[in-house]
Amino acid sequence: MSQLDPIVAREIPVIHKIIADETWLEGERRGHPVASDDPVVREHVCEVILRVGQQLCDSLCQQLEPPQAA
Repeated sequence: MSQLDPIVAREIPVIHKIIADETWLEGERRGHPVASDDPVVREHVCEVILRVGQQLCDSLCQQLEPPQAA
């Protein structure tokens, strides 16, 4: 069985949070609950991931790097 990339493993909870936030926001816009697999929610999640994906990856990579000696 292959190992999950450590960056991907750290990104998954963040992506789940983005999905939850966008699901809630779309429910607020419509005035009633919506499913997380709603097409509008999916579109918004993709937009967020595309906008912040590289920053998220860079941030998580820095967290995994060993501290540099002075």
